[in-house]
Amino acid sequence: SQIMNKVTIERSQRLDGIGEYYFSRKLREISEIEAATGRQIIRLAMGSPDLPPHQSVIDRLAQEAQRPDVHKYMSYQGEPILRKAFADWYKRYYNVDVDFRSEVLPLLGSKEGLMHICQTFLNVGDKVLVPNPGYPTYSAAVKLSGGVMVPYSLNKQTGFLPDFDAIEAAGLEGVKMMLVNYPNMPTGQTPTPELFVKLVEFGAKHNILIIHDNPYSFVRNPQPMSILQVEGAMEVAMELNSLSKGHSMAGWRVGAIFAKKEWIDAILCFKSNMDSGMFLPLQLAAATALSLGEEWYQSQNEEYYRREQLGKAIFDTLGIEYAENQAGLFLWGRLPEGENCYDFCDNLLYNKGIFLTPGAIFGSEGERYMRLSLCAPQSVLENVLNILK
Repeated sequence: SQIMNKVTIERSQRLDGIGEYYFSRKLREISEIEAATGRQIIRLAMGSPDLPPHQSVIDRLAQEAQRPDVHKYMSYQGEPILRKAFADWYKRYYNVDVDFRSEVLPLLGSKEGLMHICQTFLNVGDKVLVPNPGYPTYSAAVKLSGGVMVPYSLNKQTGFLPDFDAIEAAGLEGVKMMLVNYPNMPTGQTPTPELFVKLVEFGAKHNILIIHDNPYSFVRNPQPMSILQVEGAMEVAMELNSLSKGHSMAGWRVGAIFAKKEWIDAILCFKSNMDSGMFLPLQLAAATALSLGEEWYQSQNEEYYRREQLGKAIFDTLGIEYAENQAGLFLWGRLPEGENCYDFCDNLLYNKGIFLTPGAIFGSEGERYMRLSLCAPQSVLENVLNILK
């Protein structure tokens, strides 16, 4: 038989500079350690909620999935019942009015939305202000869309808030978009009304689209806020939100974009060519989740606050300093002088069997920091504390 030449196919240049996701690589290493040693590594790195959704949400999914008429393709823009549930949720908890018919677009999680937004609005060479430290997907979405990342620093000196004077002084020529995230991941910094007003004014002044990513709004945060509460914000900003964290539905992949009709229509143009509509029972169950009362968030946060106290004790034992009143699923802390976050992480992993997140994976401003996930039962956090002591 004829021997054919080996076909060589190179991956696209758009992936240049996009490395494998840190956790993907590190978790593979951890699996190898466990297989070789039989040791069980305690994972306190990733923010995947371990608490279940409200039982009524699970029941609604199971009930609706039994119907014979729900397994077909669904609308690309989401069903009206889910879009209205999102709009009612925004009115109830943020006092923000959005039109469910034209200003709400359900998503398969807000991570997907970030890519849709960048692909919709960025041309090759367009610049985007990206937080440092910040969610690694921000920079990946910008680069994959052909945009140019322009980091802006969040650090202890600025209270982990944007320094608008420094951003302007660095130059804004060619900047089309700014990515913002409060309550912030990884730093846990909460927003203020003044911050959102400044962001809207900054975007209007410089003709920059403000993208506010708001998935941690209801986690260890006594005052949920939306940038859309600011007068005129819909002309300058759009907001992403998600059920992954506050409703413990990370694997369900349900989120939404809130923006004016013109921008929603543009994003839908891209999104409709990328995927199809969400499974209807998921949409109906998500609507049930969005209708939950304040007692749901209170019960979730009572557990997270108990875990927070143990997380602080772990940081105290490790000599890591941290700010009070952090929000979200994590604790963010500063290492002792002279410590390297990657070495610190590996030392804990190899010598104690504990996996935390080195802050530098979120950007250069995170090099002196570590992040600890609160997505683990109290018994696990107590065990970590005993191991360290």
